[in-house]
Amino acid sequence: MHDVARTQIKSRVKSTRKTVILAILAVVGLFILLAGVKALQIAKMVSTKPPMPVATVASAPVREDDWSPVLSAVGSVSPVQGAVVSTELGGIVGQVVFENGGEAKKGDVLIKLDTSSEQAQLRTAEADLELARANLQRTRDLAARKVVSKSELDAAESAFGQKQGTVDNMRSLIAKKEVHAPFDGQLGIRQVNVGQSIDARQPVVALTALDPVYVDFALPQQELSKLSSGLEVRVKSDAMPGREFKGKLTAVNSMVDAITRNVSLQATLDNPDHALRPGMFAKVEVELPQKHKTLVVPGSAISYAPFGDSVFVIEKKKDEKTGKELQTIRQQFVRVGEARGDFVAITNGLKPNETIVSTGVFKLRNGMPVTINNDLAPEPQVNPTPVDS
Repeated sequence: MHDVARTQIKSRVKSTRKTVILAILAVVGLFILLAGVKALQIAKMVSTKPPMPVATVASAPVREDDWSPVLSAVGSVSPVQGAVVSTELGGIVGQVVFENGGEAKKGDVLIKLDTSSEQAQLRTAEADLELARANLQRTRDLAARKVVSKSELDAAESAFGQKQGTVDNMRSLIAKKEVHAPFDGQLGIRQVNVGQSIDARQPVVALTALDPVYVDFALPQQELSKLSSGLEVRVKSDAMPGREFKGKLTAVNSMVDAITRNVSLQATLDNPDHALRPGMFAKVEVELPQKHKTLVVPGSAISYAPFGDSVFVIEKKKDEKTGKELQTIRQQFVRVGEARGDFVAITNGLKPNETIVSTGVFKLRNGMPVTINNDLAPEPQVNPTPVDS
């Protein structure tokens, strides 16, 4: 009986082992099957390239324009006429006639000093003058009748002349106690107040003629042969963003600075709205008469990068699978030159009449298919005039 029991136990153990082994083999087989299916899916995905998305872009042609060479410099605005008006005599300020920041015409009274003492002295002098005039007239009548001598007539005429000189001197003194505008211009902020005691040559107010104005700047001596009066000058100032002022080169200094080797220049600009003020910093461009052909593109078309500037050229290309003609882009590295308004000159890398992407270049990559839509694209200009917000 014991042998039979042992035999039964052994057969059960063997059966259990077979079951476990078969289960393990089944699990391993299932795992291998799943891994194979997944590997096939990954291989298929890798071998199949997804189609590149089509981007909508604005386009612009590569233009060939006649650009004149430009000499650039920095300078400052100065007035054609400007002065700090001061008093010729000292005294007490009796009246301030002008308003701060107002306009003044030549001859306008700006301030009046107290002249009460001088007016009293003038009345005394005028009374003495009238007495001297009467004495002179009587002496002339007597001299005509040979009653008085020639020396008495001379003395009377001399006394009258002295009294007349005293009156004229007092009137001149009173006139000098009024400060007048020496020319038309805009006034600054007054530097005196009513009742203030001031000395001779005391500054009263700045007076500046603001239309036209000068712009003073300098260029290297190497450019001297290209400069002459009458050349067009363009001026911009950080104080007036978006505005450009035009004028003419009106003066070339007769000497070159021995230290900087620069020649001083002066341009004259109309300034009817008084936008430019003396002392302003100015960016100056002198346009030379010679012109040359230049390839230009909108500045927004250039992708600036440390490793090189580039644009995207739009080309037509056939799809190898469908045979349809597509528009794709090709990244082209370029060398940029000077900028004027919304345009930038291209010195190398492009050809005339090529079509490039004008906006949104940051979202593109080489070889992408694109569609062109210029409905909302802004029109670039050499001399833009943005509207102030």
